[in-house]
Amino acid sequence: MNGELNMADEKNTPVVETEENTNELRKVRVDKLVALQQAGKDPFQITTAEQSATSAEITAAFEKLEAETNELPEDQRPEQVRIEDVTLCGRIMTWRDMGKANFIDITDRAGRMQVYVRMNDIGEDEFAEFKKWDIGDIIEVKGFVFRTRRGQISVHAQNVRLLSKSLLPLPEKFHGLKDTDTRYRQRYLDLIVNPDVKTTFYKRSLIIKKIRNFLDEKNFVEVETPILVSNAGGAAARPFITHHNSLNEDFKLRISLELYLKRLIIGGMERVYEIGRVFRNEGMDTRHNPEFTLMELYQAYTDYHGMMDLTESMFRYLATEVCGSTTITYGDKEIDLGKPFERLTMTDAVKKYAGVDFDAVKDDTEAKKLAKEHNIEFEERHTKGDILNLFFEEFCEDKLIQPTFIMDHPVDISPLTKRKPSRPDQVERFELYINTWEMCNAYSELNDPIDQRERFKAQDAAAAAGDEEANHTDEDFLTAMEYGMPPTGGIGYGIDRLVMLLTNSPSIRDVLLFPTMKPLDSDKKYDKPVQTATEETAVENEEASENIDFSNVKIEPLFKEYVDFDTFSKSDFRAVKVKECVAVPKSKKLLQFTLDDGTGTDRTILSGIHAYYEPEELVGKTLIAITNLPPRAMMGIDSCGMLLSAVHEEEGEEKLHLLMVDDHIPAGAKLY
Repeated sequence: MNGELNMADEKNTPVVETEENTNELRKVRVDKLVALQQAGKDPFQITTAEQSATSAEITAAFEKLEAETNELPEDQRPEQVRIEDVTLCGRIMTWRDMGKANFIDITDRAGRMQVYVRMNDIGEDEFAEFKKWDIGDIIEVKGFVFRTRRGQISVHAQNVRLLSKSLLPLPEKFHGLKDTDTRYRQRYLDLIVNPDVKTTFYKRSLIIKKIRNFLDEKNFVEVETPILVSNAGGAAARPFITHHNSLNEDFKLRISLELYLKRLIIGGMERVYEIGRVFRNEGMDTRHNPEFTLMELYQAYTDYHGMMDLTESMFRYLATEVCGSTTITYGDKEIDLGKPFERLTMTDAVKKYAGVDFDAVKDDTEAKKLAKEHNIEFEERHTKGDILNLFFEEFCEDKLIQPTFIMDHPVDISPLTKRKPSRPDQVERFELYINTWEMCNAYSELNDPIDQRERFKAQDAAAAAGDEEANHTDEDFLTAMEYGMPPTGGIGYGIDRLVMLLTNSPSIRDVLLFPTMKPLDSDKKYDKPVQTATEETAVENEEASENIDFSNVKIEPLFKEYVDFDTFSKSDFRAVKVKECVAVPKSKKLLQFTLDDGTGTDRTILSGIHAYYEPEELVGKTLIAITNLPPRAMMGIDSCGMLLSAVHEEEGEEKLHLLMVDDHIPAGAKLY
């Protein structure tokens, strides 16, 4: 047993993971399966297996037994501490071959356990069969628990059984599964080889469980409301549209849970909540996915101050229950959820961080003038309230690391919220910010049906003016309100973002088991007719001889100044592969690229080319970048380099094309 951690056989030897190698290894494993089937030992015919305990339970029970044994007088202690008759099931992850004795590691839902398999214990024939198994196979082990000479708790196998054959090899253990695109697309593989990933999703489940416990203790009732709706309201977002064949009607996927939950408040349920999926047809980035989990709750006879108190206590409760402390770490930041959360009005926040007092701004015209002076992009339809919000987004959000309630939003951006009696241009609304992120959104809910109708009219006008995220009048909801809605506080929590915070996860995709991804075959044209080789050649020749009209093209004049070769050679031009590309939140121009530059460390570059490209179409492309420029902060993100583009003018309009090169060029290849 002294060599249990030494000797690695071919099963653990890293291989270059190419398609050819994978196919060869699969063929070998299929041949093994066929041999088993011919011998009447088809593992896929097995329907059940024993599992007396998980790896974690075995470890805990053994450590407890050891502690109890150590308390006994020396003369009463057994020669070896052991637990008899355990049955463990799991997947083989490592294999150390020492001839007639082997050590394997198997994983189950709770962790990993070393198993000692010896020919003398299981029999020569069974051992010979066992030696033909592979890493990735799922097995059942029966035996006793002991501690090896090296101090590792292990199961000494007395019987082993193959339950399922793995036909594809796992990623080699030294590097695991690192490519983020593959991890998200093949989450099953990610869960197998990256144990921390499984922990994240167990924590996600725990967070949701604790939210339910917290609200149930406060007499809230969990409900379910429609996902398919005729009018998607309750949030500023563009919905997905689908068609119901039987009714011959278009429906939308809900963008919020709000309007139906409020109907239940009107119906007298008084305290309701729902945890459910919502769908918004918008961009994707590290904090946004088109479908995500939202929790909304509504409580009669309270206001947004009551919602603040509830939110503060719930976040402290979750941090304590899930993380074991009210002080949590995210990245390099320490966040204290134990202190009272700061409370600032949006106007005061802009005054504090931007030095602009919107209480002194008279009208829309003056607000737009201020926006121009501070380089804030706005649209002509925007009002003073809209521009206040734009100032907040630009100058304040990135300062809000510690928990901060931002209160009293302008009425212009809050169509479903009750006005402040003392400030009719503001509403009783707050957003909680932690780590610069908006964590929740809460209102003193509007319960005046006449005011609500006027707000809907304004939203209809905004929609008519081209705002695709504006709400539309919901007549049934207005009818419900006219029966009388009590004073109500309401709040919505983004569950995914909360999970990111409490698990220290950098991207929303890390906390979604199956995030939305662009299909790998999306570029294929399924309706393209099958062509003969001759036809394909003709098409290629036709495409190759395409006559492009450059007569209207205008290019910039050539530089008259010469640059010496030494100066030019200091610029490091490299081929880079696009691993990920997303739109930068709150920017209409910027795309954020995650690039493979050949160094093994991802490079981030921001480029203002969103007007010319959608992020999805650039993933996988090979581009050219200058990699030795100093980092430049853009929207609070360091851009480490510059992507090269070709720019010209055509009929008075600027045209831009990224420099894309042959995909055969490897990442990091230097241009001379």
